[in-house]
Amino acid sequence: MAACSSIPDFALQVVKKADRITVLSGAGMSAESGLPTFRDAQTGLWERFDAAALATPEAWNRDPEFVWSWYMWRHHLVRATAPHAGHLAVAQWEHSADVTIVTQNVDDLHERAGSSHVHHLHGSLFHFRCAQCSFAYSDEVDDSEPHESPRRPPRCQRCGGLIRPGVVWFGEMLPSEPWEAGVQAVDSCDVLVVVGTSGLVYPAAGLPQIAHEKGIPTIEINPDETPLSRECTVSLRMSAATALPILARSR
Repeated sequence: MAACSSIPDFALQVVKKADRITVLSGAGMSAESGLPTFRDAQTGLWERFDAAALATPEAWNRDPEFVWSWYMWRHHLVRATAPHAGHLAVAQWEHSADVTIVTQNVDDLHERAGSSHVHHLHGSLFHFRCAQCSFAYSDEVDDSEPHESPRRPPRCQRCGGLIRPGVVWFGEMLPSEPWEAGVQAVDSCDVLVVVGTSGLVYPAAGLPQIAHEKGIPTIEINPDETPLSRECTVSLRMSAATALPILARSR
């Protein structure tokens, strides 16, 4: 609905009075920390490769060493990136409200900012499992950027299969646990804050529709208009690092 370049009193009051706040975050949230978005994250050794073509089961089956090396590069990139003021503001909300984060991002910036309840719809770069038996892998991984030869994935301690990144590849189903938790968090919140998501990737883009149908106030934070804007109570044309600290100070 209304699009604003400053935060209206309505939004401040909704956040101030909310006991349960749910945050849906997308790539724009992480991009403000300097982390390239998925499709922009090709530089150096990787710039001539299509990210979407690497993030598939077919690419893994064809060349697991190459795909693993690319994900280790992304892993390294995230570790070198720090949470911004918006991440810290969301974590601060936990001091006075029940806060749940539902994120489309595979990084750990929300967790490093101090947020406790984070559900990763698309998995995490910091979780690993066996590609054959799905056994969790918890050993340290070498994420230094390869130069000449691709790096070999570790082997599963249980069946000997290759360890894969714990992310959702194109063509794979979302893990049911974070999705169901996300739906519940939206369905039961007092306000939904949608930050830095394009509104183009489903089923995550359907979460604001749940809030809209239930009459739950929804605040969009995005410098640009998105397909979600018409379903939001108010759209703030601001960066997350600017808007979220102001909302946090309203409590």
